[in-house]
Amino acid sequence: MPEISIGAGMILAVWGIAAYLISTTGSITAMIPLFFGAPIASMGLLSIQIPEKRKMFMHISAMFGLICALGGGWMLIGIDSETSDLKIASFAILFLVGAIYTYFCVQSFIWARKQREAAEA
Repeated sequence: MPEISIGAGMILAVWGIAAYLISTTGSITAMIPLFFGAPIASMGLLSIQIPEKRKMFMHISAMFGLICALGGGWMLIGIDSETSDLKIASFAILFLVGAIYTYFCVQSFIWARKQREAAEA
């Protein structure tokens, strides 16, 4: 999961920077995916560097992934005819990356719990 965290975080970070550069308004809000992707990637890196704290870092990272999915999905609901294509793309990427990443996190947590229970048995 740390490597998946780094990948998901980098996808969001790169998109956030690209959206800011593409945006004609120059608004800092175009970089919102970066603001969520950086902590996800950072938690992945930290979990590799400090393996004894991996569980904590991965739970923090999963929380950011869930916020991405919920926030991106919630914002997609509010799209109207005046919403720019760039904004729609940013919401969609936040939602998709966040939802897929959260799914992988939950599956990983379930697998880890089963492994721990099997080791205790």
